[in-house]
Amino acid sequence: MILILLPSADYDPTESSVPWQALHNAGIEARFATPQGLPAYADSRLVSVGFGPLNPMLMTRKADLDSYAQMIDSAAFLQPLAYADVDPSQFDGLLIPGGHAKGMRSLLESGQARQIALQFFKAQKPVAAVCHGVLLLARTLDPDTGRSVLFGRKVTALLAATMELPAWLMTCAWLGRYFRTYPQTVEAEVTAALSRQSDFVRGPLIARRDSAKAPQTGFVVRDGNLLTARWPGDCHRFAKEWVAMLQARSAG
Repeated sequence: MILILLPSADYDPTESSVPWQALHNAGIEARFATPQGLPAYADSRLVSVGFGPLNPMLMTRKADLDSYAQMIDSAAFLQPLAYADVDPSQFDGLLIPGGHAKGMRSLLESGQARQIALQFFKAQKPVAAVCHGVLLLARTLDPDTGRSVLFGRKVTALLAATMELPAWLMTCAWLGRYFRTYPQTVEAEVTAALSRQSDFVRGPLIARRDSAKAPQTGFVVRDGNLLTARWPGDCHRFAKEWVAMLQARSAG
């Protein structure tokens, strides 16, 4: 059984539901956890409000919204655990999606969420994170070393120069800091948690969105039991490789 950590609101619908759909299709059970144990819904701008003329670049794709609709109709989604009630020993792996809007801070700044993530790392269980989800791991310190659980690992996450900052510049006139969850970029904070700058892997210079039919278009980084991806456009490959990781571990 896999644990999916969600904030109280405002996560990305693609980064959550595409991996969830892949787990469901593979017959792998998943449970959700939210700060207070209440159902948590994705960022409404990414689900329905949109970005006007910028929708082709920034809006969630219809096929991924269909996956999200199925996810939020599931019994597991409607009956999440509270962070405080999570027992990591009952789960085989951890999935952490990302998102930009303010509600994501209820996950990214949660001491309980960091403790959950730490226990998965200590138990050497599979962990998958995408976009801002990698930021939670960067902030999760191993008390034995005083360093992030990402120290010594190769990872990727939301890119500053080609993803986070361009999206912010295109929308800041009317959305303010919507695309800047924190003053420091995700890439900068994650890189600072690593043992070497070169351990942050950016992938292809031009990012292209993948799909269910062409998952190979996406980009992920795997380091042992850790799988990371950059943005929603990587999530079909991310989901496929996440399921493969879990199945290989189960078979072994």
